[in-house]
Amino acid sequence: MPASELPRQAAPNDGGTSSRPSRDAYFDNAKLLATVLVVLGHTWGPLVGSPTEIRGVRALYLLVYAFHMPLFVMISGYFSRSFAQDASHPGRVRRLITSTLVPYLIFATAYQLYDNYRRDESDPIDLVTPFYLTWFLVALFVWRMSATVWLNLRAPVTVATAVMLASGAASLSGELDLARILQFLPFFVLGLTVRPEHLERIRDTRWLRPVAVLVFAVALIAVYRYAPQLPAGWFYRHSGHAQLDVSWGTWAVGALGLAAVALVLSVAFLALVPSKRNPFTPLATGTQYTYLLHGFIVQVALAYKFQNSPFVNSFAGLLTISALAVLATGMLASPPIRRLFGWAVEPRMGWAFTGARTGRSADTRPAAAGGTAAPSPASSART
Repeated sequence: MPASELPRQAAPNDGGTSSRPSRDAYFDNAKLLATVLVVLGHTWGPLVGSPTEIRGVRALYLLVYAFHMPLFVMISGYFSRSFAQDASHPGRVRRLITSTLVPYLIFATAYQLYDNYRRDESDPIDLVTPFYLTWFLVALFVWRMSATVWLNLRAPVTVATAVMLASGAASLSGELDLARILQFLPFFVLGLTVRPEHLERIRDTRWLRPVAVLVFAVALIAVYRYAPQLPAGWFYRHSGHAQLDVSWGTWAVGALGLAAVALVLSVAFLALVPSKRNPFTPLATGTQYTYLLHGFIVQVALAYKFQNSPFVNSFAGLLTISALAVLATGMLASPPIRRLFGWAVEPRMGWAFTGARTGRSADTRPAAAGGTAAPSPASSART
């Protein structure tokens, strides 16, 4: 995620010449922990459905996918208000292009080239159909472009939910991953319209923390109990009723139920996020690098069929690859990686825009209330 879009809070003036904004450690910690869940989910995903599947892995995997993407989308909406409030400002447009469209073109091409190499094929590059984890960049661009519309509706969340339910009745093709854009839409609109004091209340209400622990414990027990019967396709939110082989009414009830579960688990997650800065908090500035780059590690591991290893499919192996996934989250967000891949993840394209200063965004005005940040994209493993 570009540094220019990070959540900030005012720092006290120390009597110097300026009062510089400081980062909000709470949102940094939330973003970093959620990114860890993304990497873990992609690491566990290949083990789900294997002949030697560990039941606990499937339970953990489904629990993570029940809420981590809705959570990311909601936070994206919360920090997209500036795009709606002043969408015509040149700096907003430039940042939207350089933080979503350009990285999408780069990484969608790179992932497809590697996939061709791995399969020894020469399929043409298809930039209309998002490949693997790049779909979220397209979705974020579409959602932010429509933000003004949602803020001007009388009941935006209700309308967005109706759009989601209508999408389940249609057989949408893979172009732009439109089905997933529409099914996650209510979460983006909810984040766009939620008030800052609501999030502050979740963060500052201490009794919510033990309740949150209990919520996750109950959820884990439930998903472990019913994991073999739970079809994972419901959790990816890219299929309508026909693809899941159920009636539209059944699909609608299931989609609304999963949305309610996602909201409860997201609130529980936010209640458990540390508010204070810790030694790992600075890594949050590089989570977009982790998101866009960790997929290559997973794809290389799949090429070597790591999921078929007896050790990986043991309890010790699960702990090992999970620890490696957490380590990779930090390493890919580190300053050396950011310097090496900054040209692709956070391209500076002042040369491409009229009136822009090279290397810097032309949008130098103070951020709108609530900030202008968006979380690093997160994605499902089954894309």
